[in-house]
Amino acid sequence: MDLIFFDLDGTLLNDESKISTFTKDTLVLLREKNIAYTVATGRTMLSAKSIVDGHYFDLPQIYNNGVTVWDPKIQQLSLENLLDNAEISAIINSSLSHGITPFVNAIGNYKQQNHHHIIYHAETLHEVEKELVNKYFSRTDAKLLPLHALPSDSQVTNISMIGLADTIHEMWLELNTYENLIAYSGKALEGERYSWMDVHHCRASKGNAVTNLKQQLGASNIICFGDGDNDLSMFALADESYAPDNAKAEIKKSATATIGHNHKDGIAHFLRERFSL
Repeated sequence: MDLIFFDLDGTLLNDESKISTFTKDTLVLLREKNIAYTVATGRTMLSAKSIVDGHYFDLPQIYNNGVTVWDPKIQQLSLENLLDNAEISAIINSSLSHGITPFVNAIGNYKQQNHHHIIYHAETLHEVEKELVNKYFSRTDAKLLPLHALPSDSQVTNISMIGLADTIHEMWLELNTYENLIAYSGKALEGERYSWMDVHHCRASKGNAVTNLKQQLGASNIICFGDGDNDLSMFALADESYAPDNAKAEIKKSATATIGHNHKDGIAHFLRERFSL
């Protein structure tokens, strides 16, 4: 059994952060050939929901770099390697000391809604942060609450932030010195001046989640697609791993092969040839 794992941003998604019509049609062809596929992304369930809905991602889906796994068939959420209070404090303190607003992503029950996504955040300090709240978070199903309302027993999956690239890089270096934390960063969609960063527990990884799903689903051949540092853990265990042409040099070096650019439906074109779709 082939089992395909897709990273989203920079990989399956195009330059508009969407699944193109050509890629959508390719997923339909995979489904018709009974070739199993799912997602393995650093995104939260919240931010990926509108992307994967309607594209027959029926198998368990990996979010938050392996912290969260959602099984749509049985509507079950699994959480692994959540951040503890000391780790949460370290990340928040680093953010605030650098003048950056931390966005604390938590899973909890809010007004009887199971698995509700809650985002706790301090006052936004920069325009790019305000836009994130006003143009994105406020239009989702997430509940936005002030940082001081964060309870001590929260199920925090990750903490994210956005800011000037130099500042985020400085924080990235600092937070990666913590034994139990790992931070990933990259260029933000808001422009080259800005970078995003996502921090979670170091034991969480796409690789661990992929291994669990391989065993659970009885897959014999794992095929992974990704473009970033957080994809290396699943590349290491995959039978086949492919990096789009836009991926970092280190990712291409670790991959079985480099394929077409994500802006040009590189993954979809490769799949059509690989499986004679």
